Parts: sequence; C-alpha cells; structure tokens
Amino acid sequence: MKGKTLQRASAKRPAARAGKASRAALVRALAERVDTAARNATGIAQLSAMHELSLAEAYAVQRASIARRIARGEKRIGMKMGFTSRAKMVQMGLSDLIWGRLTDAMIIEEGGSLSLKDYVHPRVEPEIAFLLKKPLAGRVTALEAQAAVEAIAVAMEVIDSRYENFKFSLADVVADNTSAAGVVIGPWHAPHVDYSNLGLVLSFDGAARQVGSTAGILGHPLRSLVAAARMAGEAGEVIQAGEIVMAGGITAAEALTPGSWVETEMQHLGRVGLRTLA
Repeated sequence: MKGKTLQRASAKRPAARAGKASRAALVRALAERVDTAARNATGIAQLSAMHELSLAEAYAVQRASIARRIARGEKRIGMKMGFTSRAKMVQMGLSDLIWGRLTDAMIIEEGGSLSLKDYVHPRVEPEIAFLLKKPLAGRVTALEAQAAVEAIAVAMEVIDSRYENFKFSLADVVADNTSAAGVVIGPWHAPHVDYSNLGLVLSFDGAARQVGSTAGILGHPLRSLVAAARMAGEAGEVIQAGEIVMAGGITAAEALTPGSWVETEMQHLGRVGLRTLA
C-alpha cells in the first residue's frame, strides 16, 4: 500500500509542473496582450472574461508587461499608488492599495501637450508626487519614509484603461499596470511644508472640474508612501533614490477632451498643466 501511495503521489508531480508551466505561459501571453494594447492604443476584452486570474498572477502580468517595455529601451522611474481613497477600497472590497510601475516613456512635459490618439480612454486626476533621495523598501515608519523624501510636487496622472468600454475587474486593472499612462509633474519643493491637507482645484480651460484636498489620500499622503515601500518590499523590489512615487488620485478622474488646457493648482505647491490635442 505504501508503494502504491508513493506512486500515486509522484504521478501527480509532472501534472503540477505542467500546470505551473501553463500558467507561466498564460502570464506571458497576457502581458503581451496588454502591452500591445497600450502601444497601439487599442481596446481589448477584459482578461477576466476569459481567464480567472489571482491577484498575484495579475501582478505577474504587470511585471512581465513592464519588462517588455524595458527591453525596448524604457527606464523604470518609480511607482504609482492606486485606490488610495478609503471609500474606493470599500467599494472594491479591498483591504489594501494597489500599485503600478512607471517608466520614462510616461513622462509628459509640464506645460506640454499630449495627443489623445495615443490613448484608449484617457482620464486625468490630480496627485502629489514624492521624489526620493535614498532607497526605500519594506516596512518603514512615517518618519523613515519622510526622511527618504528629497522633494514634493503637485502633479497629475493620465490614466488609461486599455479595456473596452472602460470596464474591468480588480485583476484586470492590476494586470494593466493600474491604468498608468502618463505623469506630468510641477516644480519640486522642499518637503518641509505641511502637505497633509492642501487644497487644490483641477480645471479645464479655467473652469473648475474637481475640488479637493491632499487629505483625500488616506488622510495624509505620507501614508501612501509608507504603503508603497511595504508593497515594493513584498514584491522583492526597492524604490531607488531618484525615483518618484505618485501618491494616488485625490479626486475623481476627469475624461480628457481635445483642445483643452488642463491644470491643477495646489495650495503652497503651485500649478501643473498640459494641453490636449485631438
């Protein structure tokens, strides 16, 4: 009986290995799909409509898709945080934030322009950005996170879900690099100002679209940086000196329309803007 038991157990091992290999192949195939969609600005069907992905597998797809970008010559410049609103986390049934990776190809010149033809469902949201002066990873205190900050700035993130009809599950959005598409950053300031509750206005052609406060990011944006360090560490990564962390959307995102001057003005930190082209 023992021999038969061992035989049955060992017989299962090749199948398990084959299962892992097939999942790894699936991750690579899905990474290519979302990467191609982003490069071509073409909407695709939800991955979750055809494949059941765990959150860990969704992050694996994200990592593989960014690896494709880096192989083409892009450079990793930091990370972005998502679902930094407590209400959004509750709505999505989450107990934690999500995050994505940023590359230099996502940088939009402050005061510059972007063509909406390069995006599928482009939206913009006001944020605050951190610039690090030393590496940060793992579980850190708020004081340790603050000590790693070189500067802070008012910023905007252009998000762009590559899914048709702007519909997606949690695994879908994580696999799609949490919709990261572009970042525009205003002038950097020493982080001595109290940035816990700075008022801001997001406007299109001078007309206010969203009004909010940096307190909308987990009650204090520094908490987002602490979470970024922890989540990077859990992924076996380090946020390096010189990299940026986008702390997360402060207000609801606004759909971009052609021919608009889009600007965020933030108390004490100034303004950041861009122009949209058809």
